[in-house]
Formats: sequence, structure tokens, C-alpha cells
Amino acid sequence: MAASETGGAAWSGPLPGGGSTVSVLVATAIVVADMVGVGVFTSLGFQVKDIPSGFSILLLWTVGGIVALCGVFSYGELGAMFPRSSGEYNFLSRAYHPAFGFVAGWVSATVGFAAPVALAAMAFGEYGKSVVPNAPPLALAIGVVWLVSIVQLAGVRHSSTFQLIATILKVVLIVAFLAAGFSVGTPQPVRFAPSVSDFSHIVSAPFAISLVFVMYSFSGWNAATYIIGEMRLPGRNLPRAMLTGTLIVLVLYVALNAVFLHTTPIDRLAGQLDVARISGSHIFGELGGRIVGAMICIGLISSISAMMWIGPRVMMTMGEDVPALRRFARRTSSGAPAYAILFQLTVASLMLFTRSFEAVLDFIQFALLFCSFFAVLGVIKLRITRPDLPRPYRAWGYPVSPLVFLFVTGFMMYYLLTDRPLQSALGMLIMISGLLIYAIFRKRDGGPAAETSGREST
Repeated sequence: MAASETGGAAWSGPLPGGGSTVSVLVATAIVVADMVGVGVFTSLGFQVKDIPSGFSILLLWTVGGIVALCGVFSYGELGAMFPRSSGEYNFLSRAYHPAFGFVAGWVSATVGFAAPVALAAMAFGEYGKSVVPNAPPLALAIGVVWLVSIVQLAGVRHSSTFQLIATILKVVLIVAFLAAGFSVGTPQPVRFAPSVSDFSHIVSAPFAISLVFVMYSFSGWNAATYIIGEMRLPGRNLPRAMLTGTLIVLVLYVALNAVFLHTTPIDRLAGQLDVARISGSHIFGELGGRIVGAMICIGLISSISAMMWIGPRVMMTMGEDVPALRRFARRTSSGAPAYAILFQLTVASLMLFTRSFEAVLDFIQFALLFCSFFAVLGVIKLRITRPDLPRPYRAWGYPVSPLVFLFVTGFMMYYLLTDRPLQSALGMLIMISGLLIYAIFRKRDGGPAAETSGREST
């Protein structure tokens, strides 16, 4: 289809080549895979330094999950209203203006997914050394990104099968680790029941700051919104996939932190980055490090696969709207946006070779939070300004749930502005550059198709 024909609607009918669209099970797997990276295996050591309480730590992760669910409810309403792939690019274009959507899409399509892919791949390389001694981490990182990209280029059907198998294996391994920890691990004197002293921890500044980093571990709950156009019955299945995936991850995160605390003395965890390896050594002995390393490596494959799937869909959808980017909208006969996948692969590979992904991640955090904040705010705006729009799914707990998400996300942006002002300013520059590029494209092409289609739809 030409850009003008697809600019304002979701992909209709079967994918090119007769491939089946994405089921709710695969969409749920994408959410779980995108959320569960290395964050939950590394952050506890810094939390217990200031919050030495089992109950408070588990409550911290539970609160993070609840805030993520509040985001799920709002994104579910937006996705059911506007069932088109690309996440914030689609939502902000419809709720505000195509220029705002282009800014969000620009951040996501250029570095927003490539940097996390590179980080996860490098983590795969580092943990891979515990499984394959003397293996060069960079070679392992490059290899896993290219392998996953080849699967994505094979088409939606193969991608779905690979993603489902990799994610199920990830969850099975984590559950096996949990079972071993609770049944074989030596119990530590840690309390998971609430006590009077917990109140002082919960209302403390370290609890609030720790919540910021817990929320980073929960990022990815909106993964399915980037492939809405490929989902079966998106108005019903998108909210279901995000809700189910986020609840699964919430349970896994709380259980993992409980196992770490149950099996390992707090003083051994405090200040440590590799808490999973330390806990594994207490559970399995000398082989613990290798076992945990293998578990994380397998889990990271599914995470990289999810991001290599959903990230290119942003550039693909932008290509449907912007004539200058039309090449990225082209699909292969099996339904894969090949040029968009190759573009993200190239950027991620360059970041790996230059080791620039950590710096990029530092300065795009503010931009990503900014876009999520206004996407959820868009739910409230549209309820007020366009109450007539059909809403196949309405945000549960409205208006409390979006307000909770906005409050916590606003606090996170404030924290980044005060704690990392330079990185936040660089993130703003990335957004401004997107706005300038949008203006150039609009002047040259007479306005992206999204501007017209967005007005017609809303």
C-alpha cells in the first residue's frame, strides 16, 4: 500500500505473504521479554544499603508494578482507540499534533531501541564469559544481535515462534531458580512481615529514589503497543496482553527479590551489582555463577528479540506517513520491515563497536519518560476534548490510575533534571532535533500524511 493509503489506519487484513498476525500469547511474550532484562538481577544491592528490610524491599517492587499497571490501563485505552503500530508516535500524533508524535518516533526510531539492544547484547557478552570462558564479550554481543535480526528478517511467523519459545524458556528458568532458592537455599534471618520500623523506610528519600530505578526495571510494559497493527483483535487483545505480561513480571520480580534476600546475607548483597550471581553461589555452590550466567544469557536473547521486533515498527510506521522515509515502510513477502530492521541493526552495531550505548541511554531516559508522561496525559485530554470517540477499552480506575502514573513519572523526570541535568538537557536536544527534522520534511513534502490522517481520525 502507498503511504497515503495506510497513513491513518491500522494494517488491515493478513500480512504480506499470507502470514498470520500476532496472537495475544505472542504479544504477552513480547511484553514479558522486553521487561525482564538485567535490572532485576542487579539493583537489589543498592537498595538494601539504605532499606535493610525484607518487607520494605518487596513493597518497593510491588509499588513499581502497580505504577506500571496504571500505565498499562491508560495505554490500553489509547491503543484500542487508535490501533496502529508504533506506540508513542501514534498516540501523541492523535492526542496532540503530528509534530509531537514525530518527536517521539524520532527518539525511538534512532536510539530509543538501539541503545537498549546494545546494552542487553553487551550484558549477554559479559555473562556469556561465565558460560564460555575466554570468549570475547564484544563478539558474543555482535553475534546475538545479528542472529536475532536474521530471525526478524525471516518474517512475522518465524519471529512469533522464536519469541514465544525464548520467552517461555526464560520464565521456566526463572521459576526453576526460584524453586531451588526456596527449597535448597539456606534461610537467612530476614523478615518479610511488616513491622513498625518499616514505616520509616517507606516514607524515606531512599525509598522514593529506589522507586525510580525499580520503574526502569519495569519499563517495557508498553511493548505490545508498538505492534498493534499486527495483532488479532487489538481492541480486546492489546490491553489483555499488557495486563497479563505486567502481572507475570510483577510476580517474578517480587519472588526474585524474596529469593535473593532469603538465600543471601544482606551484608553480602549491600553495594553489589551482581546480586544474582552472589545469590546463585549461595544456592548452588561453586557452579552458582555459571548457572545464573546461563539463565541470564538465555533471558537476554528473548529481550533482544523483543526490542529488535518492536523498535523497527516505529520507523516503519513513520515511513508510511513521511514520504522521505517511505523506504522504511516496505515489507518483505513474509511481512518483515526489512529496511527498518537493518537500520536498527546498524545503529545498535555501531553503538557496540564504539561503546557509546551507555552514554546514549543516560541522555535518552528523560526523553522517553517525557513521551510516556504526555501519552498518559493524552488519555485525560481526550476524555475531556473528545468524549465522542469510540473507546473499545476504557482505562480501569480512571482518573486515579493515570494520575498515579503521572505523579510517579513526573517525580522521575524531576529526579533526572536535578540529579543529571546535563544528560537531561542532551535528551531535550534530541527531541528538539526531531522537531527541526519534522519541520524540514513538512516544508519539503507539503506536510506528512500523518497530519491529515490524524485530524481525520480525531
